Amino acid sequence: MTQTWDPDRYAKNARFVAELGQPVVELLAPQPGERILDLGCGDGVLTRRLAELGCDVVGADASPALIEAARGLGLDARVIDGHALAFDGEFDAVFSNAALHWMKDPARVIAGVYRALRPGGRFVAELGGAGCVETIHRALIAGLDRRGIDGAAASPWYFPTPEAYGALLAAGGFAVASIALIPRPTPLPGDIAGWLETFSESFTRALPVADRAAYLDEIRAAVKPRLCDADGRWTADYVRLRFAATRPVL
Repeated sequence: MTQTWDPDRYAKNARFVAELGQPVVELLAPQPGERILDLGCGDGVLTRRLAELGCDVVGADASPALIEAARGLGLDARVIDGHALAFDGEFDAVFSNAALHWMKDPARVIAGVYRALRPGGRFVAELGGAGCVETIHRALIAGLDRRGIDGAAASPWYFPTPEAYGALLAAGGFAVASIALIPRPTPLPGDIAGWLETFSESFTRALPVADRAAYLDEIRAAVKPRLCDADGRWTADYVRLRFAATRPVL
Protein backbone atom coordinates (compact mmCIF):
# COMPACT_ATOMS: atom_id res chain seq x y z
CA MET A 1 0.00 0.00 0.00
CA THR A 2 1.62 3.25 -1.14
CA GLN A 3 -0.84 5.49 0.72
CA THR A 4 -0.56 5.76 4.48
CA TRP A 5 -2.90 7.62 6.80
CA ASP A 6 -2.30 10.00 9.69
CA PRO A 7 -5.53 10.24 11.72
CA ASP A 8 -4.84 13.79 12.88
CA ARG A 9 -4.03 15.03 9.38
CA TYR A 10 -7.08 13.20 8.04
CA ALA A 11 -9.35 14.81 10.64
CA LYS A 12 -7.95 18.26 9.82
CA ASN A 13 -8.04 18.05 6.01
CA ALA A 14 -10.72 15.46 5.21
CA ARG A 15 -13.42 15.52 7.88
CA PHE A 16 -15.86 16.54 5.13
CA VAL A 17 -15.64 12.96 3.80
CA ALA A 18 -17.65 11.64 6.76
CA GLU A 19 -19.78 14.76 7.10
CA LEU A 20 -21.00 14.36 3.50
CA GLY A 21 -21.73 10.66 4.00
CA GLN A 22 -25.21 11.12 5.50
CA PRO A 23 -27.10 10.53 2.20
CA VAL A 24 -25.55 7.09 1.79
CA VAL A 25 -26.40 6.29 5.43
CA GLU A 26 -30.00 7.24 4.62
CA LEU A 27 -29.91 4.98 1.56
CA LEU A 28 -28.71 2.14 3.79
CA ALA A 29 -31.66 2.78 6.16
CA PRO A 30 -30.00 0.88 9.02
CA GLN A 31 -32.28 -0.76 11.56
CA PRO A 32 -31.55 -1.38 15.24
CA GLY A 33 -30.10 -4.84 15.77
CA GLU A 34 -28.78 -5.26 12.24
CA ARG A 35 -25.23 -6.55 11.92
CA ILE A 36 -23.38 -4.26 9.52
CA LEU A 37 -19.85 -4.27 8.08
CA ASP A 38 -18.43 -0.78 7.45
CA LEU A 39 -15.93 -1.48 4.68
CA GLY A 40 -13.17 1.12 4.61
CA CYS A 41 -14.30 2.63 7.89
CA GLY A 42 -11.40 5.05 8.23
CA ASP A 43 -11.28 6.64 11.67
CA GLY A 44 -14.73 5.34 12.51
CA VAL A 45 -16.84 8.51 12.50
CA LEU A 46 -19.64 7.01 10.36
CA THR A 47 -19.18 3.60 11.99
CA ARG A 48 -19.97 5.20 15.33
CA ARG A 49 -23.05 6.83 13.82
CA LEU A 50 -24.33 3.40 12.76
CA ALA A 51 -23.62 2.04 16.24
CA GLU A 52 -25.51 4.95 17.79
CA LEU A 53 -28.52 3.95 15.66
CA GLY A 54 -28.52 0.60 17.44
CA CYS A 55 -26.64 -1.50 14.87
CA ASP A 56 -24.05 -4.16 15.66
CA VAL A 57 -21.20 -2.78 13.55
CA VAL A 58 -17.78 -4.08 12.55
CA GLY A 59 -15.40 -1.56 11.03
CA ALA A 60 -12.79 -2.77 8.54
CA ASP A 61 -9.91 -0.78 7.08
CA ALA A 62 -6.45 -1.53 5.71
CA SER A 63 -4.82 1.29 7.70
CA PRO A 64 -3.60 0.28 11.18
CA ALA A 65 -3.41 3.95 12.21
CA LEU A 66 -7.03 4.66 11.26
CA ILE A 67 -8.21 1.45 12.91
CA GLU A 68 -6.47 2.51 16.11
CA ALA A 69 -8.37 5.82 15.94
CA ALA A 70 -11.65 3.95 15.37
CA ARG A 71 -10.98 1.68 18.33
CA GLY A 72 -10.42 4.83 20.36
CA LEU A 73 -14.11 5.56 19.76
CA GLY A 74 -15.00 2.24 21.40
CA LEU A 75 -15.72 0.47 18.11
CA ASP A 76 -15.12 -3.10 16.97
CA ALA A 77 -12.63 -2.12 14.27
CA ARG A 78 -10.27 -4.51 12.50
CA VAL A 79 -7.31 -4.19 10.14
CA ILE A 80 -8.57 -5.93 7.00
CA ASP A 81 -7.73 -5.58 3.32
CA GLY A 82 -10.99 -5.04 1.45
CA HIS A 83 -9.72 -7.37 -1.28
CA ALA A 84 -9.48 -10.24 1.21
CA LEU A 85 -12.69 -10.32 3.24
CA ALA A 86 -13.00 -13.64 5.07
CA PHE A 87 -16.53 -13.29 6.47
CA ASP A 88 -19.16 -15.86 5.52
CA GLY A 89 -22.87 -15.07 5.66
CA GLU A 90 -22.43 -12.89 8.73
CA PHE A 91 -23.93 -9.48 7.88
CA ASP A 92 -27.33 -7.99 7.13
CA ALA A 93 -25.62 -5.18 5.24
CA VAL A 94 -22.24 -4.01 4.01
CA PHE A 95 -21.82 -0.25 4.00
CA SER A 96 -18.97 1.76 2.47
CA ASN A 97 -18.32 5.47 2.13
CA ALA A 98 -15.43 6.97 0.13
CA ALA A 99 -13.32 3.83 0.26
CA LEU A 100 -14.05 1.51 -2.68
CA HIS A 101 -12.21 3.75 -5.16
CA TRP A 102 -9.00 2.92 -3.28
CA MET A 103 -9.54 -0.80 -4.02
CA LYS A 104 -8.34 -1.39 -7.57
CA ASP A 105 -9.53 -4.99 -8.00
CA PRO A 106 -13.28 -4.41 -7.61
CA ALA A 107 -14.32 -7.91 -8.66
CA ARG A 108 -12.44 -9.38 -5.67
CA VAL A 109 -13.98 -6.83 -3.34
CA ILE A 110 -17.49 -7.52 -4.63
CA ALA A 111 -16.98 -11.28 -4.28
CA GLY A 112 -15.89 -10.82 -0.66
CA VAL A 113 -18.88 -8.62 0.09
CA TYR A 114 -21.26 -11.16 -1.47
CA ARG A 115 -19.81 -13.91 0.75
CA ALA A 116 -20.01 -11.69 3.83
CA LEU A 117 -23.73 -11.02 3.38
CA ARG A 118 -26.63 -13.19 4.38
CA PRO A 119 -29.14 -13.93 1.60
CA GLY A 120 -31.25 -10.81 1.22
CA GLY A 121 -28.44 -8.67 2.62
CA ARG A 122 -27.74 -5.18 1.27
CA PHE A 123 -24.59 -3.67 -0.22
CA VAL A 124 -24.90 0.12 -0.06
CA ALA A 125 -21.99 2.39 -0.84
CA GLU A 126 -20.65 5.61 -2.23
CA LEU A 127 -17.26 5.93 -3.93
CA GLY A 128 -15.50 8.21 -6.34
CA GLY A 129 -17.07 7.87 -9.77
CA ALA A 130 -15.99 8.67 -13.31
CA GLY A 131 -14.63 12.21 -13.42
CA CYS A 132 -13.93 12.44 -9.69
CA VAL A 133 -11.24 15.02 -8.84
CA GLU A 134 -10.41 15.00 -12.55
CA THR A 135 -8.59 18.35 -12.52
CA ILE A 136 -6.37 17.27 -9.63
CA HIS A 137 -5.89 13.74 -10.93
CA ARG A 138 -4.79 14.90 -14.38
CA ALA A 139 -2.35 17.40 -12.88
CA LEU A 140 -0.81 14.79 -10.58
CA ILE A 141 -0.32 12.39 -13.48
CA ALA A 142 1.04 15.06 -15.82
CA GLY A 143 3.48 16.27 -13.18
CA LEU A 144 5.04 12.83 -12.90
CA ASP A 145 4.97 12.31 -16.66
CA ARG A 146 7.05 15.49 -17.09
CA ARG A 147 9.63 13.95 -14.78
CA GLY A 148 9.87 10.78 -16.83
CA ILE A 149 7.71 8.74 -14.45
CA ASP A 150 4.51 6.95 -15.47
CA GLY A 151 1.96 9.07 -13.66
CA ALA A 152 -1.02 6.87 -14.50
CA ALA A 153 0.76 3.85 -13.02
CA ALA A 154 1.25 5.77 -9.76
CA SER A 155 -2.46 6.54 -9.40
CA PRO A 156 -4.12 4.65 -6.52
CA TRP A 157 -7.68 5.35 -7.62
CA TYR A 158 -10.41 3.52 -9.51
CA PHE A 159 -13.23 5.84 -10.59
CA PRO A 160 -15.81 3.74 -12.50
CA THR A 161 -18.88 4.65 -14.50
CA PRO A 162 -22.27 3.43 -13.27
CA GLU A 163 -22.39 1.06 -16.24
CA ALA A 164 -19.02 -0.49 -15.44
CA TYR A 165 -19.61 -0.90 -11.71
CA GLY A 166 -23.20 -2.03 -12.20
CA ALA A 167 -21.97 -4.75 -14.55
CA LEU A 168 -19.43 -5.91 -11.96
CA LEU A 169 -22.11 -6.06 -9.27
CA ALA A 170 -24.38 -8.08 -11.54
CA ALA A 171 -21.54 -10.43 -12.50
CA GLY A 172 -20.87 -10.89 -8.78
CA GLY A 173 -24.43 -12.09 -8.20
CA PHE A 174 -26.03 -8.88 -6.94
CA ALA A 175 -29.38 -7.41 -7.90
CA VAL A 176 -28.77 -3.69 -8.39
CA ALA A 177 -31.61 -1.52 -7.08
CA SER A 178 -30.04 1.86 -7.89
CA ILE A 179 -26.75 3.25 -9.14
CA ALA A 180 -25.96 6.81 -10.24
CA LEU A 181 -23.23 9.42 -10.64
CA ILE A 182 -23.63 12.48 -8.45
CA PRO A 183 -21.50 15.55 -9.23
CA ARG A 184 -20.57 17.13 -5.90
CA PRO A 185 -18.13 20.04 -6.01
CA THR A 186 -16.79 20.07 -2.47
CA PRO A 187 -15.49 23.14 -0.63
CA LEU A 188 -12.23 22.30 1.13
CA PRO A 189 -11.57 23.30 4.75
CA GLY A 190 -8.42 25.19 3.74
CA ASP A 191 -5.78 25.38 1.05
CA ILE A 192 -5.62 22.51 -1.41
CA ALA A 193 -2.09 21.85 -0.16
CA GLY A 194 -3.68 20.06 2.81
CA TRP A 195 -5.75 17.87 0.49
CA LEU A 196 -2.68 17.01 -1.58
CA GLU A 197 -0.65 16.16 1.53
CA THR A 198 -3.46 13.90 2.75
CA PHE A 199 -4.43 12.04 -0.42
CA SER A 200 -1.59 12.09 -2.98
CA GLU A 201 1.11 10.09 -1.24
CA SER A 202 0.99 7.41 -3.93
CA PHE A 203 2.20 10.03 -6.40
CA THR A 204 4.81 11.73 -4.22
CA ARG A 205 6.36 8.40 -3.25
CA ALA A 206 7.43 8.00 -6.87
CA LEU A 207 9.82 10.92 -6.34
CA PRO A 208 12.94 11.46 -4.23
CA VAL A 209 12.05 13.07 -0.91
CA ALA A 210 13.90 16.26 -1.84
CA ASP A 211 11.73 16.72 -4.96
CA ARG A 212 8.29 16.21 -3.42
CA ALA A 213 7.57 19.71 -2.12
CA ALA A 214 8.34 21.30 -5.48
CA TYR A 215 6.13 18.76 -7.23
CA LEU A 216 3.16 19.54 -4.95
CA ASP A 217 3.72 23.28 -5.39
CA GLU A 218 3.59 22.72 -9.15
CA ILE A 219 0.34 20.77 -8.88
CA ARG A 220 -1.22 23.47 -6.69
CA ALA A 221 -0.32 26.13 -9.24
CA ALA A 222 -1.65 24.01 -12.11
CA VAL A 223 -5.11 23.49 -10.58
CA LYS A 224 -5.54 26.90 -8.95
CA PRO A 225 -7.18 28.62 -11.95
CA ARG A 226 -10.02 26.07 -11.98
CA LEU A 227 -10.41 25.21 -8.31
CA CYS A 228 -9.69 28.43 -6.38
CA ASP A 229 -12.01 31.43 -6.48
CA ALA A 230 -11.13 35.12 -6.29
CA ASP A 231 -11.44 35.06 -2.49
CA GLY A 232 -8.97 32.20 -2.11
CA ARG A 233 -11.58 29.51 -1.42
CA TRP A 234 -10.74 26.08 -2.81
CA THR A 235 -13.31 23.58 -4.16
CA ALA A 236 -12.42 20.04 -5.26
CA ASP A 237 -14.23 18.64 -8.29
CA TYR A 238 -15.69 15.54 -6.67
CA VAL A 239 -18.05 13.16 -8.45
CA ARG A 240 -19.60 10.34 -6.41
CA LEU A 241 -21.01 6.99 -7.51
CA ARG A 242 -23.77 5.87 -5.13
CA PHE A 243 -25.49 2.49 -5.31
CA ALA A 244 -27.68 0.01 -3.50
CA ALA A 245 -27.63 -3.69 -4.31
CA THR A 246 -28.90 -6.89 -2.73
CA ARG A 247 -27.66 -10.44 -2.43
CA PRO A 248 -30.73 -12.32 -3.70
CA VAL A 249 -32.51 -14.93 -1.63
CA LEU A 250 -32.11 -18.03 -3.80
